[in-house]
Amino acid sequence: MTGYCDSHDSAPADDTEQPATEHGMSRRQLLRHAGWFGGAVVLTMASGEVISHIADSRETNSMAAAGATAAANSSLRFVQVSDSHIGFQGPANTDVAGSFTEAINQVNSLGFRPDFVMHSGDLTHLSTAGQFDQVKQMLTGMQTDRVFTVPGEHDSIGDAGRAYRQTFGMGTLGDGWYSFDTHGVHFIALVNTLSLEKLGHLGNDQIDFVRKDIAGLSSDTPIVVFSHIPLFAMYPRWGWSTDDALKVIALLRRFSSVTCLNGHVHQLFTKTDGNITFHSATTTAYPLPKPGRAPAPTPQVVPARQLKDALGIRTVGYRQGDRELAIKDQRLA
Repeated sequence: MTGYCDSHDSAPADDTEQPATEHGMSRRQLLRHAGWFGGAVVLTMASGEVISHIADSRETNSMAAAGATAAANSSLRFVQVSDSHIGFQGPANTDVAGSFTEAINQVNSLGFRPDFVMHSGDLTHLSTAGQFDQVKQMLTGMQTDRVFTVPGEHDSIGDAGRAYRQTFGMGTLGDGWYSFDTHGVHFIALVNTLSLEKLGHLGNDQIDFVRKDIAGLSSDTPIVVFSHIPLFAMYPRWGWSTDDALKVIALLRRFSSVTCLNGHVHQLFTKTDGNITFHSATTTAYPLPKPGRAPAPTPQVVPARQLKDALGIRTVGYRQGDRELAIKDQRLA
């Protein structure tokens, strides 16, 4: 497969902006920010309205046709995948590599080639070198131009994310955060899975990065933020929140359209707060309970025939001139 690049190969030695690529990013931005992500989400735009639903197997053909239409009408199409947990062994899913492979095949059957794929964390289950290598190799089967990633807490076990950054963090800043621009949209990838006590945490260095990163942007620039743990208080009792996220949210209030996409919770959830919409993605590995419906967020065992109904991918699209992104969530079943 072609289209991937090493984030250090032939990178310019200074910050001089390079000519834009055919995908809207400068060559330097692509080189600095190309990475690896797992989990699949595809978003599409329809008349300025966000579309979010779960598709069953009967919709497969019609979705492929819709994808072809989106390819003609949408400026930007990307996929979010999340929580592949490669290396997990347990009754909730005895073959996480197999279900992740199905997610990759589903992305490759959408009817259009995504501009990029973002994996929103927990690529691995125990952050071993072998698991990182397995995910990286599997992602080469994704038919897309670029793959980006952010780490989950399972990608940082025992080493504060060093092994993750060695494999997927080339060209990133700090503990792995970065930003890039394409198709008129500004993307910010954040790391909130280090310094964990219970809740997610960004830290002052990363918040300062966001402040400086967006300082020169017009307020009508669409913003998309990726993180693993939610940037809103979905269920703090289980750690499904980020303790200092409000400092970043305050910086984003001046923008007319902000979309925050996260993983971690292994289920679909949407919240709108003024100009900011939060979307939690499902997983390709195993389901977690709904907030408060179990003593703890532990992997849930469901009948084998129902497992794929709990797993899935998401597609996202944006057309210049529209205010919102369009989002579609899709089961593996």
